[in-house]
Amino acid sequence: MNQSLLMCNPAYFGVNYVINPWMQGQVGQVDSTRARTQWREFYEALGRMADVKLIDPLPHVPDLVFTANAGILRGNKFIPSRFRHDERRAEEPCFKAWFSANGYEIVELPEGIRFEGAGDALPQPGRDRIWAGYGFRTDLEAHGFLTRVFQTEVISLRLVNPQFYHLDTCFCPLLDDKVMYYPSAFDPGSVRTIEEIVPLENRIAVSREDAENFACNAVLAEKTLFMNGASRELRSRLENAGYVVAARPVTEFLKAGGANKCLTMALH
Repeated sequence: MNQSLLMCNPAYFGVNYVINPWMQGQVGQVDSTRARTQWREFYEALGRMADVKLIDPLPHVPDLVFTANAGILRGNKFIPSRFRHDERRAEEPCFKAWFSANGYEIVELPEGIRFEGAGDALPQPGRDRIWAGYGFRTDLEAHGFLTRVFQTEVISLRLVNPQFYHLDTCFCPLLDDKVMYYPSAFDPGSVRTIEEIVPLENRIAVSREDAENFACNAVLAEKTLFMNGASRELRSRLENAGYVVAARPVTEFLKAGGANKCLTMALH
């Protein structure tokens, strides 16, 4: 196993506030038992293909379970997130402490810049390239900082649909320069950018139904895509592209606006 991921047990997960459209009407509505079962089944399936490390859950940070938002890691350098909303800022010292204790170099963002980690910064497998979202949670200025720290190409994409407030909710880089994405989540200029960089045969555009089912919020392990769910058409397209689609429903976490990818952070 050469893939390593960070996850967090959902012992204290719940929708306790509203900071995105998915949370509307969901405060206090999470079925904790079902959430733990869904997480455990996903964790165990992923653990058969990757080395999954855990950060301890804490009662005052219900969204710590969404480890994708910890920050971004390349090599030994970890840039921690600086959250847009006050409700999530208590997660920042938790993640910094874990990465520091595990020997990573902490590289702080300049003051005043918001950045929400691997929720808005997605490496292209096999390429020295990061796709980076902005518009809701992450500032465009953060992208220049990523370029300077990691010495890599950063492609900026502007998000315009509040349902898809993080890039990883509507965009998934795949192997062989392919991408899966929901075009309506982006402004026209960003759609053109995707189309200019990625040839038509490498673009898998998903329907609104699949996007709202968080199909793009998938975890790639070797050639397996772990996702909340996929329509028959999308599943067929992915299988024809050489992928194994592993449906691991995490519907309780959708109530907070996150799914499978949000529940993991790639460590290498």
